[in-house]
Amino acid sequence: MATILNIETATEVCSVNLARNGEVLVEKESLEGLNHSQMLTVFIRDIFEENNFDPAGLDAVAVSKGPGSYTGLRIGVSVAKGLCYALGIPLIAVGTLDVLGKYTAVHSEQYLSRSVDAANALFCPMIDARRMEVYTALYNARGEKIEPVSAKIINENAFSDYLDRHPVLFFGNGAEKCKPALTHANALFSGPLKASARFMIKLTEEKYNKTDCEDVAYFEPFYLKNFIATVPKNKII
Repeated sequence: MATILNIETATEVCSVNLARNGEVLVEKESLEGLNHSQMLTVFIRDIFEENNFDPAGLDAVAVSKGPGSYTGLRIGVSVAKGLCYALGIPLIAVGTLDVLGKYTAVHSEQYLSRSVDAANALFCPMIDARRMEVYTALYNARGEKIEPVSAKIINENAFSDYLDRHPVLFFGNGAEKCKPALTHANALFSGPLKASARFMIKLTEEKYNKTDCEDVAYFEPFYLKNFIATVPKNKII
């Protein structure tokens, strides 16, 4: 019966929970934007103190590895690695899109109407990138990935081959801006709009049971794209 601390900071959501045997014991979450540097360690401290939980009782720490916000990913992974070093416990990493895609597919009855053939449906989580670009992948009704993670610019032809043959559910914080382009009758918009540590639990429990862990010293977030720093044009010296 594993006790795992799950950390999700890949998007604007800062979310942490303590889970045991696949069930949430306690959770802290902020949807107020990219304030992870202020909130994450406070949430973890409060979870331990408010529940009289000794961190030595953790079996592993799990983190959402991306793609997503460069800053958010760095903060989440750094805190997770620090805890693992200090406590001598394994680090588990799960893909942010895998978490969203598999959770939504497994719980499709919450998001699809009864008129939709759920067994034929596909699930497309979208994480907002710049302009009309999203980080995305595609999953079948069993939560199996059928299109790899990629950075995709969305236009009226995006996913057309799939939409001609399947209802496709688009969700995540990048889905709303894609609505005007994805007008096919099979394009559906529902599902979770925000990432959350609660969606991680099944995957992290499975990875723990398989001893599928990361090298704490060398693990890095999955950024997908290289970070490009820019300087404001109207910078005043």
